[in-house]
Amino acid sequence: MNFVKRAGLSLWSRRGRTLITLCTFLVISVMVLAGVMIRDATAQAKNEAKRSVGAEVNLEMDLENLGAGGALVAPQISATAVDELGASPLVRKYTYSMFDRGVVKGGTELVTEGVDAAASGMGPGGTPTVGVLDSALLPDFRSGNFELLSGAHLTAAGKNKHLLLVEERLAQKNGLKTGDKITLGANEGKATADFTIAGIYRDPRPSSEPEPEHLVNPANMLYASVGGFAGLNAPADGSLQVRKATFLLSDADDLGRFKEEAERIAGSALDGFALDANDKAIRQMTGPLDSISSTAAVAMWLIGVAGAAVLALLVNLAVKQRRKEYGVLLAMGEKKGKLIAQQALEIVAVAALAIGLSSLFTQSLTQSASRSLLGREAAAARHKLDSWQPPAPGSTGIDQGIDPNDKPVENADPIDSIDVRLDPAALATVGGVGLGLGLLATAVPAASVLRLTPRTILTKGK
Repeated sequence: MNFVKRAGLSLWSRRGRTLITLCTFLVISVMVLAGVMIRDATAQAKNEAKRSVGAEVNLEMDLENLGAGGALVAPQISATAVDELGASPLVRKYTYSMFDRGVVKGGTELVTEGVDAAASGMGPGGTPTVGVLDSALLPDFRSGNFELLSGAHLTAAGKNKHLLLVEERLAQKNGLKTGDKITLGANEGKATADFTIAGIYRDPRPSSEPEPEHLVNPANMLYASVGGFAGLNAPADGSLQVRKATFLLSDADDLGRFKEEAERIAGSALDGFALDANDKAIRQMTGPLDSISSTAAVAMWLIGVAGAAVLALLVNLAVKQRRKEYGVLLAMGEKKGKLIAQQALEIVAVAALAIGLSSLFTQSLTQSASRSLLGREAAAARHKLDSWQPPAPGSTGIDQGIDPNDKPVENADPIDSIDVRLDPAALATVGGVGLGLGLLATAVPAASVLRLTPRTILTKGK
């Protein structure tokens, strides 16, 4: 009788043990397959989140090293150096900005309701004005917090033009619309220039709530084309100096390469600045994914190891119970290799059946389990984000135990669903793990028995 037929008869005659082995393999297969599918699904969701958010690198003042040399002056970098960094093939879009006081003239009046304009220290007609290369890349516009109601954003094409974005309350008070002009005066000196209103935007913050960075009425914040505004207070050498820049990379995986390239291109011009990757939105979105992925991995390993131990015990007991069978077959001239092949075939047949059965229902089971687990994790993450309270106006919040860096990123809700799919690669992984465990558990005890002679096996019994 060939060993294939013997393997089939052996499995059928020992149906109880075969069923126990099948159940053990089934548990291992389900857990490993679920873990692999959750790992693949979370990895795909993370990649999609990265693509949707994009990779952002901010060039800002290095607060940690500020004043290390005794100076407390905010550093500046030439726009030319930033333009060279923005020309890198790794960069998709970039912008930079500078800040100064603008003085509205020609009959334009600031909004005085709410925050006391005099308390800002800007002087009569003075208001914070941000010169920016591309206003669409400002965080408030990118997040959707600010809404452009009419007109168009400031862009690099109009860098040296006299263009302006004004808030709708300031526009309404002065009867302004897109295309109208506002005269701005320099922070120092008598220089003035007429700026054309390129667009009108909406800031949802009430007039009674000071703008957090400049502590003025948010309705009076102006955004101007960076070159045109800088010309009002041009330095002696005529060079444009900026204090912060933002680079949006084409690929989130290029963060390290971009930092190296920036150091090579800009060199000492980066002194006083820090290049920080703003991956906070990605972490906020993918936090629940990391949690369920690690939970699934731990459960997979625990069940897999426990199942493998039980499987090894069952196979070891089965081999010891068949010592007499081995002895008889060896005495009849059967080759040892065929006996091991028979044992391997039996375990492979049971494992293949278990893997096949697990593939029928594991996907739906895993999808349901992941939806429940991820839903709870996402709900907890959203509750934590919603419970964050900003510090009082004019306060850093540090004395109140509030970390401003914990402020949630808008429009970056935690991911609460993933698409679990069974693909050939996952099934191949489970098959390899299951068959490997089965063959290892079979080969070791069988080889130890078959090292003996038939006479020794039969005379010593069990």
